[in-house]
Amino acid sequence: MSESKNSGPAITSGPSLDISRRKLLGTVGAAGVAGVALGAAGGAAAYAAVEAPDSGTALTTVGATEVMFHGKHQAGITTPLQAGGHLIAFDLAPGAGRKEAAALLRRWSATAKSLMAGEPAGGTDTGVALDAGPCSLSVTFGFGHSFFDRTQLTDRRPVQLDPLPDFSSDQLDPQRSGGDLWVQIGADDALVAFHALRAIQQDAGSAAKVRWQMNGFNRAPGATKKPMTARNLMGQIDGTGNPKPSDADFEQRIFVPDTAQPAWMAGGSYAVVRRIRMLLNTWEKLPLPEQEKVIGRKKSDGSPLSGGTETTKMQLDKFGPDGKLVIPENAHARIAAPEQNGGAAMLRRAFSYHDGIAADGTPDAGLLFVCWQADPLKGFVPVQRKLDRGDALSAFLRHEASGLFAVPGGPKPGEYVGQRLLES
Repeated sequence: MSESKNSGPAITSGPSLDISRRKLLGTVGAAGVAGVALGAAGGAAAYAAVEAPDSGTALTTVGATEVMFHGKHQAGITTPLQAGGHLIAFDLAPGAGRKEAAALLRRWSATAKSLMAGEPAGGTDTGVALDAGPCSLSVTFGFGHSFFDRTQLTDRRPVQLDPLPDFSSDQLDPQRSGGDLWVQIGADDALVAFHALRAIQQDAGSAAKVRWQMNGFNRAPGATKKPMTARNLMGQIDGTGNPKPSDADFEQRIFVPDTAQPAWMAGGSYAVVRRIRMLLNTWEKLPLPEQEKVIGRKKSDGSPLSGGTETTKMQLDKFGPDGKLVIPENAHARIAAPEQNGGAAMLRRAFSYHDGIAADGTPDAGLLFVCWQADPLKGFVPVQRKLDRGDALSAFLRHEASGLFAVPGGPKPGEYVGQRLLES
């Protein structure tokens, strides 16, 4: 599993300072992930407050935290949720195939490794992120269904990449859906995230062109008095029921086992990506008690309407004095609960987005929904089918774009992402 670590203080430039920031990486121990975003500790990480003598002004803990590029799993899956990021899909250029794809993934991997360590992106670095540390930057790569046709690797395409079924709530824009290649970028500094986005785009060169790109954000680390589950643009605490790495079955639910086929997906995961517009003008007119019935949880603290705290198990069979279920039958939290879906679970790790305001005052805003699972046919699909049939929240949402991507396991030292697929 990819880990975050504090990369230590930055050394400011000056005549008496000849120690590089990279030499300090070994002086600070790795800081473990304190929880998974959207459902654990709200994206908090353990930060070391270490400053070398005479080192000048240190990076803050937000700037100094580094996410490892190499590992059993790619970064950006269990990495604590970052403050901002970008989702971008590419299509291979006409005539580009397996050879060009392999060269591109080599470039992308080298760039991601450098940037995640807080280093420049080779000789063409734009300088956008100068003075900043790694800022928890993570770059994650995946392959779409069409990638295997373009590279003549259809015999190695996983059945889990079969197209998602149609849902009645879908109003999908095909130009903002799918793609041969998918990249997820996250960081705790907007300039660091943009820097990575620009570097990845430049690295694509003539091998691939952008199909679509979306920008997202979340609450910044340290913005709350204590770590907490994130809120979405509806104001709801979002992700309380997320699987946690401490769960006994977390690995088998989220990651492809080493014994699975195709072998190149060992340690990988499948990402479902959905651009979900929230009809905020309509939602915000709904009285608070009605909003809470739609969700099935208190807006103030995320606790279930059946009582307790945010993490208290919902009492789905509890009735109120009026003889009605305290958590309504069509409440989002009830319908999405794993116990209501045969144990189906997925790790939700989303960004909010806002793309402007229409002339009538309607905001184009909502959720860049990203969920991770070992098999989307057992994770996302059964839950979404059930939500599609009767979720009270559906009246306030519009699914406008969709994608499904195979995200291979993390590269070993000396490997690039996808090497086991492209060179096997």
